[in-house]
Amino acid sequence: MQSAAAVGLLRPCGATAAAAPRQLRNPSPRGFGVGVGQPPRGLRLSAVAPRAGISARRIGLVPASPEQEEERRRGARDVAVAATAAAAGEAGAEEGGGLAKTLQLGALFGLWYLFNIYFNIYNKQVLKVFPYPINITNVQFAVGTVIALFMWITGILKRPKISGAQLAAILPLAMVHTMGNLFTNMSLGKVAVSFTHTIKAMEPFFSVLLSALFLGEMPTPFVVLSLVPIVGGVALASLTEASFNWAGFWSAMASNVTFQSRNVLSKKLMVKKEESLDNITLFSIITVMSFFLLAPVTLLTEGVKVTPTVLQSAGLNLKQIYTRSLIAAFCFHAYQQVSYMILARVSPVTHSVGNCVKRVVVIVTSVLFFRTPVSPINSLGTGVALAGVFLYSQLKRLKPKPKTA
Repeated sequence: MQSAAAVGLLRPCGATAAAAPRQLRNPSPRGFGVGVGQPPRGLRLSAVAPRAGISARRIGLVPASPEQEEERRRGARDVAVAATAAAAGEAGAEEGGGLAKTLQLGALFGLWYLFNIYFNIYNKQVLKVFPYPINITNVQFAVGTVIALFMWITGILKRPKISGAQLAAILPLAMVHTMGNLFTNMSLGKVAVSFTHTIKAMEPFFSVLLSALFLGEMPTPFVVLSLVPIVGGVALASLTEASFNWAGFWSAMASNVTFQSRNVLSKKLMVKKEESLDNITLFSIITVMSFFLLAPVTLLTEGVKVTPTVLQSAGLNLKQIYTRSLIAAFCFHAYQQVSYMILARVSPVTHSVGNCVKRVVVIVTSVLFFRTPVSPINSLGTGVALAGVFLYSQLKRLKPKPKTA
């Protein structure tokens, strides 16, 4: 092995420099040293130190100056602050978006309930003094038709392109929709608003019955059991209802049958999925068709009773009747539009629970507004029926497990 001086790691100075060539010609006998005239060990270390210092600085082992260290820390701190701000911004945007959607959904539920309350109150006020439910129902369809046409013309809703096959499929839905609303108005004209809505709580019973008969959808035992408090509660409320009469009772029952028939028909008769319409557009088309279906029936049965001459001859306040009828008709169309908007944002089960709560709100509000006399047993029957509806909506979302072979 060659010595350190031989490979150029030592830098001799002074008199020692002249002796270096002789040291190269006279190596140490052992072959491991640097020769007899080798510089002192301390001098060799001092000569190597600068070179070692340069190498260490190059590979970053020598500490930086205070200014450099402060600059490095400042840069790292700025990067950390920027990353934290970016993460906080993203989290805030997600949180803000979720809050905005929640507030929007809450506002839609509020409008759904509010429009329903106003519809039932103003509609009942008109029907109490103007006992022509077919005329009233046709006015409501007429106002809905004007609203639908306005939204199509202005571009608020996309104008639908309807084929003959679609019209043929929608026609049965429009017919049962027309009858369902007519029967509801006939019931509201005969009995209290709270009692009509208590009877309409039996919709799940007819839904299960008609789905089993026409669609072959057999309910689970738990769903069947949930129908018991619904039927029992309605029966208990009917026995103690102060405004009870059979015309109002059977009209409400008929509205249950027709509305649930509409749901069954929509599953059985609707055209292919790729040709189907969204719910709001379909509802608008059904409203227009219902107006043209009911108009000739109105002429043949009650006749046109909404003219100023007829109303004044009956001693009615013309402005009051028209104002309340138009408000009720607008709210009738608006609450159903909002209902479909909610359905597009939540699951059917959530929508069903919301509908159950809506019925409670309408019953309580109407009782307070019209000061309807309610006995404790009547309240118990209504409460049991509505609790059964809530239980039914919860059990419907439980899908039966498929049978394994």
